[in-house]
Amino acid sequence: MAISVQEMSDRFEIQDLLVGYCYAVDSRDFDKLDDYFTTDAFIDYSEMALFKGTLAETKAFLTNSFKQVLAAQHVVSTTRYEFADDGQSAKTKTVCYNPMTVTNGTETDTMICGLWYIHDLVRTPDGWRIARLYEEKSYLIGVPEWLKSQMG
Repeated sequence: MAISVQEMSDRFEIQDLLVGYCYAVDSRDFDKLDDYFTTDAFIDYSEMALFKGTLAETKAFLTNSFKQVLAAQHVVSTTRYEFADDGQSAKTKTVCYNPMTVTNGTETDTMICGLWYIHDLVRTPDGWRIARLYEEKSYLIGVPEWLKSQMG
């Protein structure tokens, strides 16, 4: 299936968006998320972290929950793209492998989250932005007992 130059460009821009989101989260630069999401975005982490909310609520959630995270490294790959006929919106599904080192102040553990990122994206005057992010759980490995009540 041949794709147009415009679609190739869109795919690269969206991939940069997805990677930028991961880098912002891993580096705890949560204000940088404003560059990747629409102002009215909805983020649903409920399968992985029992949270869903607006962008502002998500930034507050991440700020609080990352107090337990010593290190995280999102690895994203194999993105599937579906563009609307008008080229103004798209859906993606991306594999994410996310090892994390977590602590409760007494114990330190490394766990691995396997999930899919499902995005609804829109083209804006500033480029592609995420309007909706849904995390679909695949697996969790090594979640410490003290953290299980906070996980989906």
